[in-house]
Amino acid sequence: MTLQDWARESRWVRNGLRAAAVLAVLVLVGAGAWFWYRSQESRGLAALAEATALVQQADGPEAAAQARDKAIRALEAVIAEHPRLSALPQAAYQLGNLEYAAGQYAAARDAYYLALAKGASGSLRTLAGMGIGYTWEAEKNYTSAAKAYEAAAKGLGPKDFVYEEALIAEARAQDLAGKPAVALEIYQRLLREGPDSRHAEDLRNRIASLRTRRGQ
Repeated sequence: MTLQDWARESRWVRNGLRAAAVLAVLVLVGAGAWFWYRSQESRGLAALAEATALVQQADGPEAAAQARDKAIRALEAVIAEHPRLSALPQAAYQLGNLEYAAGQYAAARDAYYLALAKGASGSLRTLAGMGIGYTWEAEKNYTSAAKAYEAAAKGLGPKDFVYEEALIAEARAQDLAGKPAVALEIYQRLLREGPDSRHAEDLRNRIASLRTRRGQ
């Protein structure tokens, strides 16, 4: 082997070793990040489990305000300390429910919005959207409530979870907002879609009441 050949091969060897070293570092960093994430996730889930136990103790209309406040603080701590927790939407939704029960409607609304912003999906997305509507309705802002209920029902069908409840809530808010014709249309649509649903009798009564009020 000539000196030139040796130098060429030596460069390839050195470059190969450098590439291997870089790859090894990347693997170690990736593994470290994964273990760190899993560790953070585990701690976050453990903290959420403890907070959820407090939520259960504070559940119900007769729960002491002190127990509810303690659960609220626990959930707020979970959200603040574990912002990337996979279950953060659930934590935010629970927080919204507690704050709603405490009459803190603006804070509850912020929590429901956080649940949506953090990726709430499926039934949780619908429930968080409904929660936003309830907070507006509690504040007698019926126009905003109707929009929130409409957004919660968007993309749902007659067989989906709380579909009827969301549209009934929207119709109720539309009526309270001074738009009985819109409310009547929604009720009639629901009755056409589910003439034998568990809400059918209630829908007929609401339709009859609105027609009487409108002189039909």
